Amino acid sequence: MASYLDQLEVSARPSTVDAAELTLRFFAHRVSEADPSCTSVARIGRAHIEDFKTWQAARRGRTGKPLATITIRHQLSTVRTFFERIMEWDYDDAPARLFIYMSDFPALDEPLPKFLDDPTAAKFMAAVAQDPNLRRRLMVELLARTGIRVGELSGLEDDAIVRKGDGHRLRIPVGKLHNDRYVPLHPMLVELIAEYKAVRGRSRSGHLLERDDGRPFDRRTVHRYVATVAKRAGVGHVHPHQLRHTLATQSINAGMSLEAIAALLGHRSMDMTLTYARISDETVADAYFKVTEAVEAQYYGLSSKAPVRAAASSASPVSDHRRLLANGHCTRPALLACAFESVCERCGFFETGPTFVNILKRQRKHADERGQSDRRQLFDDLIEGVADAQ
Repeated sequence: MASYLDQLEVSARPSTVDAAELTLRFFAHRVSEADPSCTSVARIGRAHIEDFKTWQAARRGRTGKPLATITIRHQLSTVRTFFERIMEWDYDDAPARLFIYMSDFPALDEPLPKFLDDPTAAKFMAAVAQDPNLRRRLMVELLARTGIRVGELSGLEDDAIVRKGDGHRLRIPVGKLHNDRYVPLHPMLVELIAEYKAVRGRSRSGHLLERDDGRPFDRRTVHRYVATVAKRAGVGHVHPHQLRHTLATQSINAGMSLEAIAALLGHRSMDMTLTYARISDETVADAYFKVTEAVEAQYYGLSSKAPVRAAASSASPVSDHRRLLANGHCTRPALLACAFESVCERCGFFETGPTFVNILKRQRKHADERGQSDRRQLFDDLIEGVADAQ
């Protein structure tokens, strides 16, 4: 294990090496405790892995609570990676085969990001604007208006601002995902940074933001700054990452493309950005309200036919993301995943019109010939909806 950590130190960050060392110490301690006869890595087998899993599930953290699922997954992943690499590197003490399988990893919940709703965000930003501490105000404004992470904020260099065209960009240093990027900088932030630099004087550490002793800020202080503003705003507890989630959510709700949001936040995978699309996804709500209208119509004795969206007139511009279907167009933005791919005609984004009536009639005939009454009724409603809209 010591040789492995020495090699890991060459290619990984110190924090990664420290985390791996701690996990491997836990693992080695448990194996030795449960089976004193096991004196080499090569003798570790499936029984030792199963015992470690059970021990981890019963173990308590510093707060006295059971270990979080994500912690258990990370530690199992660290041990699995250790075995994989020493087997690849042909270590003499490597086991004959891998004994940790993907089925060993506990299922991880996928909660949506926690963000501030519009009224809460408005109160919070109003409190930031009135903060008497210039440095604290700048730090929180940067978090809220650029979406940078706390570690990235602390690592900002003193010359991070560059001018490009008529605006300014902020260079975000290499951080969590080992990449750096430039993000647009609001004019208000440009003025605020200039004011702060004038008051601060020359940077002693080379960083834009530094403590009174010249050292970079730590995460705990940044968290405390955000909590102080939230308390003054009267909006309850707010942590820095919520500001990042809030910016992303506001951006996608305002129509910003997913590619632009991914570039702004420094996401390496579009899957990370699609999480915010789930927050603003209107498909379920649209379908729900269409069904609600039909149900309420039946309750009150009105027409039970759900409204059908008619196609836009020839004078209306056609959105670039509109896609042609057999019976009409799908108006769902192309970058948003569709949960109803097999039932497009029932999707809230489906749109049809007079041009497709003949196709709709052929589909209705096809359904009728096969005794598919529900499907026939669907096309009946679509055809009548088109007629009503004319």
